[in-house]
Amino acid sequence: MPDPQPLLPLIQNRLDSFLRERTSILSRVSEETAEFSAFSRNFLSGGKRFRGRFCHQGWRAITGRSAESSSETIVGLASALEIFHAAALVHDDIIDNSDTRRGRPSAHRAFQSQHRAAAWNGDSGEYGRSAAILLGDLLLGWSDELLDEALSHLDDHARAASTRAEFTRMRTEVTAGQFLDILEEQAWADHADDEQLTRAEAVITYKSAKYSVEAPVAIGALSAGATTHQLAALRSYGLPLGRAYQLRDDLLGVFGDSAVTGKPSGDDLREGKRTVLISLTRSSVSAQDRELLDRLLGDPTLTDNDIAHVQSIIRTSGAEEQIEQRIAAEAQRAVDALTEADLDAAAVRELSELAESVAQREA
Repeated sequence: MPDPQPLLPLIQNRLDSFLRERTSILSRVSEETAEFSAFSRNFLSGGKRFRGRFCHQGWRAITGRSAESSSETIVGLASALEIFHAAALVHDDIIDNSDTRRGRPSAHRAFQSQHRAAAWNGDSGEYGRSAAILLGDLLLGWSDELLDEALSHLDDHARAASTRAEFTRMRTEVTAGQFLDILEEQAWADHADDEQLTRAEAVITYKSAKYSVEAPVAIGALSAGATTHQLAALRSYGLPLGRAYQLRDDLLGVFGDSAVTGKPSGDDLREGKRTVLISLTRSSVSAQDRELLDRLLGDPTLTDNDIAHVQSIIRTSGAEEQIEQRIAAEAQRAVDALTEADLDAAAVRELSELAESVAQREA
């Protein structure tokens, strides 16, 4: 795995500085609203910082400059992506009713626990969800503020405009992709079996692939003044690798070790995720197993035995192996896109190593 140092301390320092500035604003409102800063700080600590790292490597691929010489612009852009990601996770956990994130309580559960411990009036669950929605909204606004600050350091207005346009498009696409995800959980039965794979592939493209890799690497490259051909090569790298990223996520959501992922094993099964993995499984099993799979998927009360049974159905169908093959093929497609591109050689090596890290990660 490529060493992200010294980029990660630069991102963390920028996030810490930004949060201190915003904490002073919140504190002037009231001591209670300053709680948002504590929750934000907890949520923005840790993580693999993949989006920030892809953004930096997109910039480096054009400039040839290492992390040590990173500009305020690229560190700010990488930090803005990390805050946006945190906002998306807060909202995603509410939608999925997830109890944990990175081995700690999800934001709405943390707020819920705060309400319950204080014995306040009203329903603790409602308070937790409402407070977390507001936290997610606040983080979204903050990501935009940090983006503007980063772009203010660019003298080239055309670069700034194209970078902002990419960020805006990313924000729209991931929201649309998230909607498609929850739509498929509810409306999948309205579509023919042979349509479900195509629809699941559309979800991973817009919910994750573009937002996890393609957009971050393009944002970095655009801020550095990438040519049309350079940008095309980086997009051809980012989109298939983003698909590999989400396909790995789908496997981890069913088979992942909770001690490593920080989320209960089989969580995606309880949430009813209609993933490519599930679509491939349904197309390869008996009618009896398909009926059982459809009946169990999305039941939040699934026992460990139920989870094990569904995992067995998926493995026996061959779908797990098919996903592994897809991940390998997408990751290779990503690396191949950089082979003849006019990009910095050191950045190409880092991007190739990142592709392997994304494809083989265990959390």
